[in-house]
Amino acid sequence: MFIKRVIRALTLDPELYEEVEHDKSAMWQAVIVVFLVSLSRGIYSYQTGDYKGLILGTITSFILWILLAFLIYLIGTKLFPESDTRSDQWEIMRVLGFASAPGIFRVFAVVPHLTAVVLVIVWVWTLVAMIIGVRQALDFKNTWNAIWVCVVGLIMYWLVYIIFYFAYGLPKPAWS
Repeated sequence: MFIKRVIRALTLDPELYEEVEHDKSAMWQAVIVVFLVSLSRGIYSYQTGDYKGLILGTITSFILWILLAFLIYLIGTKLFPESDTRSDQWEIMRVLGFASAPGIFRVFAVVPHLTAVVLVIVWVWTLVAMIIGVRQALDFKNTWNAIWVCVVGLIMYWLVYIIFYFAYGLPKPAWS
């Protein structure tokens, strides 16, 4: 069931996000996906000579996943909800965990001459998965609302990341 869910996440199946939103037992699966993505990021960081990134990348991936879920929850349910919007942070965490699945392919960024292409494809793929997942989790009828919530959430997320990056020397962002 786990592998099938990951494949459905990779194929951007909207029903998957509806399913994991309501399945509380899917939290461990979402955690595993985030771990695999963070491991992929760590391998990329390690190959680029950022040895600290291997360990810190994994730790910060989990912290940032929780932060992003909290931001998306607040923005989507408190600032810009639609009339049918009902959700909690745990639902958003499960959905965003699975939406991060394309990040598993970040490991291929270690291939010379493919780094930029792989990182861009993975980033766009993950963003699209995130928008689909947020639309489902927040019961949005309008995809533009999901896009807006994701963009605002990501801007706030990156601001926090940049502050901590400069203050505490966190691993370089994967797109650098």
